[in-house]
Amino acid sequence: MPKNKKYQLTVDDIANLDDPRLYINRELSWIQFNKRVLEEALDKRHPLLERVKFLSIFSSNLDEFFMIRVSGLRRQLAAGALEAPPDGMTPAEQLAAIRRKLMPLLAKHAGCWYNDLRPKLQAEGINVLSYDELKRRQRKLLRRHFEQEIYPSLTPLAFDPGHPFPHISNLSINLAVVVNDPQYGERFARLKVPGVFPRLLRIPSEETAEDYESLGLAQVMTNNFVWLEEVIAANLDLLFPGLEIVAAYPFRVTRDADPEIEEDEASDLLLAIEESVRMRHFGSAVRLEVDTDMPERVRSILISNLQLAPYQVYTVQAPIGKADLMELTKVNRPDLKDAPFLPAVPPPLTTEESIFSVIKRYNILLYHPYDSFGPVVDFIREAARDPDVLAIKQTLYRVGPNSPVVAALMEARENGKQVAVLVELKARFDEENNIVWARALERVGVHVVYGLVGLKIHAKLLLVVRREQDGIARYVHMSTGNYNAVTARLYSDIGFFTSDPHIGADVSDLFNALTGYSTKQEYRKLLVAPGKMRQNLIDRIEREIERQRQHGDGYLAFKMNSLVDKKCIQALYRASQAGVKTDLQVRGICCLRPGVPGVSDNITVTSIVGRFLEHPRIYYFRNGGEDEVLLGSADLMPRNLDRRMEQLFPIEDPGLKESLYQHILQVHLRDNMQARRLLLDGSYERVQPPEGEPELDSQAWMIEHRGLWNEED
Repeated sequence: MPKNKKYQLTVDDIANLDDPRLYINRELSWIQFNKRVLEEALDKRHPLLERVKFLSIFSSNLDEFFMIRVSGLRRQLAAGALEAPPDGMTPAEQLAAIRRKLMPLLAKHAGCWYNDLRPKLQAEGINVLSYDELKRRQRKLLRRHFEQEIYPSLTPLAFDPGHPFPHISNLSINLAVVVNDPQYGERFARLKVPGVFPRLLRIPSEETAEDYESLGLAQVMTNNFVWLEEVIAANLDLLFPGLEIVAAYPFRVTRDADPEIEEDEASDLLLAIEESVRMRHFGSAVRLEVDTDMPERVRSILISNLQLAPYQVYTVQAPIGKADLMELTKVNRPDLKDAPFLPAVPPPLTTEESIFSVIKRYNILLYHPYDSFGPVVDFIREAARDPDVLAIKQTLYRVGPNSPVVAALMEARENGKQVAVLVELKARFDEENNIVWARALERVGVHVVYGLVGLKIHAKLLLVVRREQDGIARYVHMSTGNYNAVTARLYSDIGFFTSDPHIGADVSDLFNALTGYSTKQEYRKLLVAPGKMRQNLIDRIEREIERQRQHGDGYLAFKMNSLVDKKCIQALYRASQAGVKTDLQVRGICCLRPGVPGVSDNITVTSIVGRFLEHPRIYYFRNGGEDEVLLGSADLMPRNLDRRMEQLFPIEDPGLKESLYQHILQVHLRDNMQARRLLLDGSYERVQPPEGEPELDSQAWMIEHRGLWNEED
C-alpha cells in the first residue's frame, strides 16, 4: 500500500460511497493509460519498428486528448465549474494536475526516441538524420528536390503592422522564421510545412547520389530520412531573397476540435456535421508546442497572438509532432515487426454451404483479429446476391476507406434489396469519411439515416431478412467492434452470428426505433441504452450480492475499455463489501479505486496494452452456476449509458458460453506478461508470474490457439 496517507483509507474513514477519495479522476486515469502505451515503446521485448509504432501512438493519443478533453476542461473553466466529477476535482485543479503528470512522460518520450530507438534504428540501417549530418552532395540533391517539388507549394506569411497574425491550423507543423531586413531590421514570418508531403523525407545515400541525374531522386533513396521542416529551413534563402535568415523555429498548435453542434436547431444534420468539421480547424488554441531552441521573444509573439497562458506552452525536444514517426513503420523490414499470422475461419464456414444454412444450425463466435473478418463481409455479399433475401439493415460507426462492407451494401441495393443503413455522422474524427459513404449509399438508393438528435448510434448491428419455405427468417450479426475491415486486423473484438428468433425480433424492433419513432425500452433478450441498460446491469450485480449472502459463491468478471459511471462503480463497491470476488479488466480509463479495505478489497483491476487494441466488452455473472455472459458495444460510462444508442446481447449457447469464459475471458485475466494491475493510489504495476507458474501473454496465446472457441467438444 502506498505510504501517502491520502490513500490509507478504510471503511471507517469513508462516510459513504459518495466520498470523492473512492474515485480516480478520469483525466488522470487516461494519462496512466497513455503511460502504459509509452511503456510498450520502452519494452525491449517488442520488435524495433513495433516500439516505434507505440511511440507514435503515444503522441497521437495525446493530440486527441488535448483536442477533446483538455479543451472541454478549459470551456468548463471559462463558463464556471459545472457539476463536479465523482473525485471532486475542479477544472482548474485537473488542468494543473494534467500538466504536472505529463511533463515527466514527455521527457521520457523524448529520451526513448533519442537515446534508445533512434540509435537502434541506425544500427539496423534505418537512419533518421538531422540536416547537419548530411553529406554535401546529399544536401545539393535535396535542394534541387526542394526547388522542384516543395518550393512551389510554400506560402510565407509576414507578420507586421501591414500583415495581421496568420491563422495557424490545428496540428500543422510550422516554422517561425526570423529574418533580418537591411531596411527594417528584424522581421517575423510564419511558414506552414505542407501536409501533402511525407513528414520524413527519404534522402539519397552517398553511394547512389551520383545516379540522380539518370534515375531521379525517388529511385535512388535508401532507408535514410530527414525531417521535412529541416529541409525547408535549410533552403529559406529561396523564399526570402535579399534577406538574412537569422533562424527558423518549429512549432505546432493544438486547437479545440470538439465544437458544439446545435442538433435541435439544425434543419439538416449532415450539413451541420460538415460545418462542425470545418470549424475544427478554427477552434480556440489549447496547446502550443515549441522547440527547445526557440528564444523567449519569438515564443512571446506566439503566446500573445494565440491568446494562450504560459502553462499551455509545452517545450519539447525536436522533432515536435512525433506521431509522424508512424511513417517509419512502412519501411520494408519484416524482421523488425511482429510476425504475421493467418486468421482462422470457423470450420462450419469453410464449406461451400450457404452461410444462412450454417447460421441456422449454429451460433458462431468470431474473435478478431484471431478469427478472420472475411465471414462478415461474405455474409453481406451473399445476402446481396441471394434472391430470397428481402432486406438488409445495418449500423455503421467507423467504416474506414475502401470499405468492402459498404460495397456489398451498394451491390445489395443494385440487386433490388431493401437496404437501410444508419451512418453515425458524429463518430469523432471519422465524420468526413462517414459523410462520403453516406452520400455514396444514397446515390444508389439505400435508405440512409444520419443518426438521432442528441444521441450517437454506437450499437453494432446487422440484420438480414430472408424468405424461406417455412416463413420469414431473420439472421443477425452483432459485435463489440465496428464494421471496419482494416481495424478488424488491429483491434480485438468479438462478433456473433445467430438466427435466434427472439434476438432477430429484438434487432428488428431496435432498427425500427432507430429509423422511425419508438419509446420502447424493454426487449426480449437485448439490453439497450439509453433506457434500462444501467439498471439491468446493476440488478445483475445485486443478484450476485444476494447469491454471495446466501451461498458464498458470488463472482463477477468484466472486460471493457473504460469504467467511469458512478452508479455502476458504487454497485461494484457494494458487491465487494458483500464479499463478491470481482475481476475487472479495463484497458483505458478506470475511475474505480481498488484495494480500499472494507470497500473494494475484493476487486482486482488489470489492464492489457499490447500488439492489438483490446476492445471487447464482456460482462460475466456467475449467477450460482447459471452463468450469464453479455457482449456488446457499451462501456460503463455515462456517455454510453445515457447519450448513446448501445446494445448488449447474451451468449446462451452452452458450448460457446463456456468456451468464451474459459478460452477468452479467463485467459486474458490470467495474463502475467502484458497485464498491469491498478493500485490503490491510481498507478499501475506490471503483473509478475507467481513463482513456479508459466508465463502467459494472452494475445500470443490467442494467436496460437485461434479458432479454439468455435471447436466442438
